[in-house]
Formats: sequence, C-alpha cells, structure tokens
Amino acid sequence: MKILVAGATGVIGRSLLPILVREGHEVIGMTRNEASKSLISKLGASPLVADALDRESMIHVLQEARPEVVIHQLTSLSNFNFEDNNRIRTIGTRNLVDASQAVGVNRMIAQSISWTYEPGDHPAKEEESLDLEAPQPRKMTVDGVLALEQAAAEMPEYVILRYGMLYGPGTWFDRNGLMAEKVRRKELKATEGVTSFLHVEDAARAAVAALEWPNGPVNVVDDEPAPGTEWLPLYAAAIGASAPEIQEGSSRGERGAANAKARKDYGWKPLYPTWREGFPASLQT
Repeated sequence: MKILVAGATGVIGRSLLPILVREGHEVIGMTRNEASKSLISKLGASPLVADALDRESMIHVLQEARPEVVIHQLTSLSNFNFEDNNRIRTIGTRNLVDASQAVGVNRMIAQSISWTYEPGDHPAKEEESLDLEAPQPRKMTVDGVLALEQAAAEMPEYVILRYGMLYGPGTWFDRNGLMAEKVRRKELKATEGVTSFLHVEDAARAAVAALEWPNGPVNVVDDEPAPGTEWLPLYAAAIGASAPEIQEGSSRGERGAANAKARKDYGWKPLYPTWREGFPASLQT
C-alpha cells in the first residue's frame, strides 16, 4: 500500500519506516523539519515536509501524496512540553483527519495513550471510559486524547493504538533520557501507582499489524502492569543509579491497562513481553 507516516522521525517513526519498507509498502515520511529529510530517505521512505498545525499545508501535502493509509505518530514530547503535545493531539489530529478525508484516504492508525482511563482497581480494558471527570492538569491530557480519538474515529476505517509508557532508544526512559536523569537525581519516588510499559520497537510493530486490525481502540501494552515499587528499583539498577525512595499512595488513574484484545483477539506478539526483560535489554551500555 501507499502509506503516509506523520511524525516519521519520532521515536516510533524511526523504527516504523524500515519495517513498512521491508514489507513492500510505498512509504512517505512526513516531518515538519527540513533537516530531517535526509534521515527519512536513509530509512527508505520518501520525505515530505509539512506542519500538522497548518491546515492548508496539510491539505496540500495530502493532495500531493495521495496515500491509501495515514499512520498518525505525531507528538511533541522531546522537551517535556505537554501543552505543545496537546496542540498536536487536538489541532494536529483535526487537520490530519480533515486533509485525509478531503483526498479520500480510507484508513487511519492513530497513536494514543493508555493512562487516561477513569480510576479503577484493575488494569483498564478498552470498553472502560476515559477519565472525563479528571481535575487539572490531568484533565488537559484527557481532553487532548479524547479529541484525538474522536477525530480519528470519523475515518471510514480507524485503529486507535493506546500505547503504554514507551521505553527504549530515544525515549524518556533511555539511558540518557529525561526520566533516567530524574532517577539519578533521586527526583522520582517509587509509589504504588501502576504503569503499563511498551518497548518502542513493539509500538512500531503494532502500528504495522494494525493495518489489518478492525476499527476501534486497542491497548498496546506489555503483559505486566506494575507498581513503581516493583519496576522503578529494577530500572534504577539497570542505569546504575541508587535505589529510589519509597512513597505510599498513587496518583489518579495509575492503574495500568490490559492487553487481552491485542494479544488474544488480534494475535499481537511483543518482542519484549514485559519490562523485566525489556529494561535490561534496552539499557545495556
């Protein structure tokens, strides 16, 4: 198929492009930075420069590219700026969907997240509601995710990938990433809040598999949602940091997510079934 990947040079996009190319697809990698065009070419895709926040620019490039499928991996997280990322989720997704519909794109695969469900005492399943009653600042994230998912669902065919917390090369949890630095400075405490993780390579592989998945949201997370009291000490040891401080309690909605739909119904098989093997493998020096 002819596939446009929006966010082609993000941490998932850099893994995703080569997989799509190897599988024989004609791949167009969209970026907003001219300097990233050479990287997209090296990964085997055709570069296309556009700003998702510019509606007319999006319509123009989609008219030029005429893809059959759009894979939405747009984020703005490199600088820990949640407001910028929220604009991508709301305005960027709206523009991408409108441009896709204008040129007759049939299918969209969109990146979402799995930690905006309403509070609960078990890992969340896809049919459960998002946390619509959340207070700020969580409400901003939930509203952004809701806007993204509702816009993507306007496509004739759509899959919403509710990813777990990403780790691996280029992520916040990389050896030199933002979270690693927080752990080294002992700014991150081990709480009872539960997180579902996902290796970035498994995120990319799920996006490829989703080309054949049915409409709707799906949790793409590993097999073991875990409290910070379990995963954070192992992560700290893997990066050579001292053990974290333990703190009782958890934040709203820290419940993890269940992956039965992806695993059992759709046959998705992650390379790293849990963070227990994934952390050491991805953090080796």
